[in-house]
Amino acid sequence: MRVHDVMSTGIVTALKSDTVRSVVVKMMHRNCGAIPVVEGDSRLIGMVTLRDVLLPLYPNYGDYIHDNVHSRDFVEMEAGYLEVLGKKVEEIMTSNPLTVAPDAPILEAASYMGLKNFRRIPVVDRQKLVGMLSIGDINRGLFFESGMKA
Repeated sequence: MRVHDVMSTGIVTALKSDTVRSVVVKMMHRNCGAIPVVEGDSRLIGMVTLRDVLLPLYPNYGDYIHDNVHSRDFVEMEAGYLEVLGKKVEEIMTSNPLTVAPDAPILEAASYMGLKNFRRIPVVDRQKLVGMLSIGDINRGLFFESGMKA
């Protein structure tokens, strides 16, 4: 089974000049945690994930755990969320994201996703975004291909 057999199309995208707020609204409406960033004729240039939105709230990249040495006021940090929402997408997006080709085997794509702990990956054909592949898409494809026979 190939990526193009199970990938999602009709993707909601963002531009690098969009606000983070507009991207978060798209994520909430689509109940998803990642929006691809495109320019021109759907050329993929980045991805914005919920993680990208939340990381700027932390004063030191990756400081998630409260400790006695580096005390954090998490309530105060939360106030920075409005500032993050006002940023431009290009300020927080991951540029040049990992992608998969539409003709790749789905388990090859799943292995890339597993190595990076991704739940979804953009599908790109000649630099043009043509779909998104999620762990759910892969499972659904495998189930209907072989699981229904059991």
